[in-house]
Amino acid sequence: MRINLASVLVDDQDKALRFYTEVLGFEKKTEIPLGEHRWLTVVSPEDPDGTELLLEPDEHPAARPFKAALVSDGIPFTSFAVEDVRAEFERLRALGVAFTQEPTAMGPVTTAVLDDTCGNLIQIAAQAG
Repeated sequence: MRINLASVLVDDQDKALRFYTEVLGFEKKTEIPLGEHRWLTVVSPEDPDGTELLLEPDEHPAARPFKAALVSDGIPFTSFAVEDVRAEFERLRALGVAFTQEPTAMGPVTTAVLDDTCGNLIQIAAQAG
């Protein structure tokens, strides 16, 4: 068994696609129209056949209050692995990405937390060493 799909709840699929591809560097994998929304996934260019991230509309009545509560408490919705958190932080900050947590060593990992512009905090993390 393996994870083949994960979701992030977004307030605007077009905005999310731009952010997740043009800023974070993912690549669009799947786009299937489904009424007013789409089945829209992105993947890491380092693993194009790996886990897909679904940019899922946050239309369910519970989604936006859930996201707002996480943001209010500073809790990331999900985490992405990077080779070097400090380098990725600098790259993304130069592109105008807002961070709620600068790179911070936490035992065996270093993390930083960014605002994805779609209603989520996202953690980037790297193993020490």
